[in-house]
Amino acid sequence: GNYISAVIAILVAMLLDGLDGRIARLTNTQTEFGAYFDSLSDLLCFGVAPALFIYIWSLSSFNSYGWHWSKIAWIVSFIYTASVALRLARFNSKLHVQDKKYFLGLASPASAAVIICYAWVVIDAGLNVESFKWFSLILLVCLSILMVSNVTYYSFKDIDLRQKVPHISMFIIVIILSFISFDPPLVLLSFFVIYALSGPTLLLIRLFKKRSLFSREKRSQQ
Repeated sequence: GNYISAVIAILVAMLLDGLDGRIARLTNTQTEFGAYFDSLSDLLCFGVAPALFIYIWSLSSFNSYGWHWSKIAWIVSFIYTASVALRLARFNSKLHVQDKKYFLGLASPASAAVIICYAWVVIDAGLNVESFKWFSLILLVCLSILMVSNVTYYSFKDIDLRQKVPHISMFIIVIILSFISFDPPLVLLSFFVIYALSGPTLLLIRLFKKRSLFSREKRSQQ
């Protein structure tokens, strides 16, 4: 029942996950063992932990509907964890061939962040958790689909920490930190939801542009 501590612990895990690879590359200490161990850690921190968290916090409310719905809640939680495992396995298998500037599928830390920040907002607002159980179920399914999909997401891995950081970047960081301090749960949830939706949005824009280009070419041929 200590949900806020659980949220902070997973956020700290996200921060450390973002730093460990960069520190290993900066110090030239990256190893293949470290890469696999990192994936195992990701599966626990961003797969098992968020799935158990949202089940205990919200989806366990389905028990009042009978054992059938209780099973469905467990199955959806398992599907989420399995999706994280599949996402990490695919990432490792294509580590040396895919463009490092983009992720294929929603990254598991971002997916976990959406779950825990959503819970944080509900808890912080003092809302009735049982009113959100259906939304929690749908959210878990949608995030699972995004992780195993072929939707591309910007990875931010092309940012080189060895080079000088532009002043405008420092200014943007200060603004972001100021916004986060204003209302941490709501602002963090907004950031991660925007990131989660950025992949499908860019995909739709690209499809719309291709369709428009195809239509123009077809008209010009006529």
